[in-house]
Amino acid sequence: MRKVIYGINLSLDGCCDHAKFGGGKDILEYFTRLMDGVDLIVYGRKTYELMVPYWPDAAKDPNTTKAEKEFAQAFDGIDKLVFSQTLTVADDKNTTITHANLGDEIRKLKQQPGGNISIGGVNLPLQVIELGLVDEFNFVIHPVIVGEGRSLLEAAGLKESLGLELIESKILESGCIALHYKKV
Repeated sequence: MRKVIYGINLSLDGCCDHAKFGGGKDILEYFTRLMDGVDLIVYGRKTYELMVPYWPDAAKDPNTTKAEKEFAQAFDGIDKLVFSQTLTVADDKNTTITHANLGDEIRKLKQQPGGNISIGGVNLPLQVIELGLVDEFNFVIHPVIVGEGRSLLEAAGLKESLGLELIESKILESGCIALHYKKV
């Protein structure tokens, strides 16, 4: 069975608005490695429109850094599935748009042969988490307290607590801590 993996950057106080804190080479390298074994990325419309065309263009831009180029190339080479009620046309050659039921579609995808399924953003992943369909979580905690902004789980409708087991922790050069958990 395919695994659904979720990765996100967070501040120490739980803010998930990446515009409130910076990133760096080591963070891009971490997320590039996270794409190993992924053959499908699932987004909602908002996150998709943040990622595309930015990363496909970066893959072709000779002025991007090595870390940016490696992430961009990994990202660009993976199929994407976008859940949207309003989007009808994809800006990316390997993107499919669906209006299907999120839970039903994720369950079906997990049963199909293939690599891991990565989900990104906030709103769509919260729904998948609420449905109990996320198998692994990757949190990159940035060494900053922003004091404002959206908290990752503030709008979550979890009916019960979600038990996680730490698989790996790693301190990145930037001082960020990468935490990899699996659902128990």
